[in-house]
Amino acid sequence: MLALIRAIIVIIFTICVCVGGSIYCLFSPRNPRHVMTFGHMFGRLSHVFGIKMIDRVPAKAKDYGPSIYIGNHQNNYDMVTMSNGVQPRTVTVGKKSLVLIPFFGFLYWITGNILIDRGNRSKAHNTISQVAEQIKSRKISVWMFPEGTRSRGRGLLPFKTGAFHAAIAAGVPIVPVCVSTTQNKISLNRWNNGHVIIEMLDPIDTSKYSKDQVRELSEYCHDLMEAKIKELDKEVEELNKR
Repeated sequence: MLALIRAIIVIIFTICVCVGGSIYCLFSPRNPRHVMTFGHMFGRLSHVFGIKMIDRVPAKAKDYGPSIYIGNHQNNYDMVTMSNGVQPRTVTVGKKSLVLIPFFGFLYWITGNILIDRGNRSKAHNTISQVAEQIKSRKISVWMFPEGTRSRGRGLLPFKTGAFHAAIAAGVPIVPVCVSTTQNKISLNRWNNGHVIIEMLDPIDTSKYSKDQVRELSEYCHDLMEAKIKELDKEVEELNKR
């Protein structure tokens, strides 16, 4: 019964946000400031799912300027956990097919997010160049998931290099954002689903890396995030025992 109630609340909330948000964004379409507004709004659903969020996002993060944020992509709960870390003038990069999702798809597009065609390698490659150009020309930040797909309990998957190519090309730092493991930790029929921690790490200066060192940069970021996620999981385990 609890799962059904939650599902109804989430559906109604999502439709209201998507419809109302789409109308609101019509007055300033594709404005990057909208992504944070509605990302944080979806983050409020953590209360509905019985999740106690611990957000460790430095206050100074809003002053980082154009950057590329990278996060661990676990499952659909990222929408209500990781979205809490989205910073001002930050857009995301997602599959073109997201536009086809009823209600949500139009909101995703009109808020200014970048869509890529994953089925076309040449277009995807061109998108990396476009991402770098948009960062420089529009002075925006971009949020990317370097794993390329949801890990669904398989740990932090190997990183693809697109985000790192774009960061080096645009001359902006990489900012890792880690979320403790949520896969198989959240039950819709359980009232209390414990703690989830989101932690933003310090920016990584990419000016020290050339385009020939992209793999080195991606592996460094992967090792850093993997270690941090393990730390967060241990902390969550201790918190949930109390």
